[in-house]
Amino acid sequence: MDYVFDAELWVWDARRADTWTFVTLPAEASDEIRDRTGPARRGFGSVRVRAGIAGSTWTTSIFPDSARGRYVLPVKRAVRTAEGLDEGDTATVRLELLR
Repeated sequence: MDYVFDAELWVWDARRADTWTFVTLPAEASDEIRDRTGPARRGFGSVRVRAGIAGSTWTTSIFPDSARGRYVLPVKRAVRTAEGLDEGDTATVRLELLR
């Protein structure tokens, strides 16, 4: 299953010094992924994905964020640098669930 959505980049306040930057998946996509993956989720409820923004693609995991009730996707520094993105910018994200 593939997802494409626009999302704003944000920095996790608890780890601001380490610049952990994320985007939040839309509620509908989060609900569908939760339903599709069920017990197949990994540690911390994570789900393996292939993500893409513009010309960059990487393999990572999405994680449930209990505060938002949605999944969040970490965006690597190398991707942010390559695509000229910073906190507060909006990016078009492609996401493919991996097994």
